[in-house]
Amino acid sequence: MSQIEKKINELRKQLQHYNHQYYVLDNPSVPDAEYDRLMNELIKLEEAHPELITPDSPTQRVGAKPLDVFEKVEHTTPMLSLANAFDVQDLRDFDRRIRESLSVEQVEYVAELKIDGLAVSLRYQDGVFVQGATRGDGSVGEDITQNLRTVRSIPLAINETNPIEVRGEVFMPKQSFLKLNEKRQ
Repeated sequence: MSQIEKKINELRKQLQHYNHQYYVLDNPSVPDAEYDRLMNELIKLEEAHPELITPDSPTQRVGAKPLDVFEKVEHTTPMLSLANAFDVQDLRDFDRRIRESLSVEQVEYVAELKIDGLAVSLRYQDGVFVQGATRGDGSVGEDITQNLRTVRSIPLAINETNPIEVRGEVFMPKQSFLKLNEKRQ
């Protein structure tokens, strides 16, 4: 086994361990930045050596399998995640891919802060919020409709009669999180 194969296997094992802690045990043991760094390293190695990509690699999965305590929701369109950019070259590569896919010379971008929250899908029918779900594994998520009804910034009704699905992130500012923890103790 080559050194590259050993490194790839080591990264996969490490990331699978962190995924299990985060998604199954709901007890992350590594900061997001460290996880992202390891994942990015694995992605770059697999891109350089595509013959070493396996279906069970952490790079081939989005999110995690749904928890058993929630009802399952099948996404009509998979909920995918965006790739991270860690340096200027990653941004240049992203820009090149976008311009090539659109067949244009210039693209105008809008950037916003990266807020790490919970990826959710909100479904509205006849203007009424009817279902909210987590990303889960990208194909199947968890029904968290009742939980999302408590989020005051999520409208329970909108001015739209066509069925619509809105995707985004829900998050709690750190101060609110600390207050919630104080109340729970």
